[in-house]
Amino acid sequence: MSKNKEIKTNAMRILDGMKIEYEAKTYECKDFVDGLQIADLLGLPHDIVYKTLVAQGASRQYYVYVIPVESELDLKKAAKSVGEKSVSMLHVKDINAVTGYIRGGCTAIGMKKQYVTRIDNSARELEQMVVSGGRLGVQLRLSPADLQKACLGEFDDIIK
Repeated sequence: MSKNKEIKTNAMRILDGMKIEYEAKTYECKDFVDGLQIADLLGLPHDIVYKTLVAQGASRQYYVYVIPVESELDLKKAAKSVGEKSVSMLHVKDINAVTGYIRGGCTAIGMKKQYVTRIDNSARELEQMVVSGGRLGVQLRLSPADLQKACLGEFDDIIK
């Protein structure tokens, strides 16, 4: 394999298959670092970088939330947006089993199953946003509408 042959993540293969344009940004990463550090490392403005969180509802269903990297998920708004009484954050140890991804490499695109996904309304204002590419060291820049299409998500007000 040649050195400059790009290694595609599952999320990238899905985007390619849907003919969705994106730009992959890679960085050196051995262990999980938070999204703010990644944004700084890549020289990206924090307001376009989003993180992907997974929660479980009172019904035991799983839900995916894509929110600005500097924001906090509002659990009440998050629950209301998916019609649940309550949701709680998924334990780090369960992320891989539920999503197929690891902490820091979790993206709403191409999880093990298609979960109900909400993208914070703030993304609608953006021309481009940056989300995890499905592996540590890979970020994807794409339009919010394309992310919505790729993960079958809906926009809603879900942050504090």
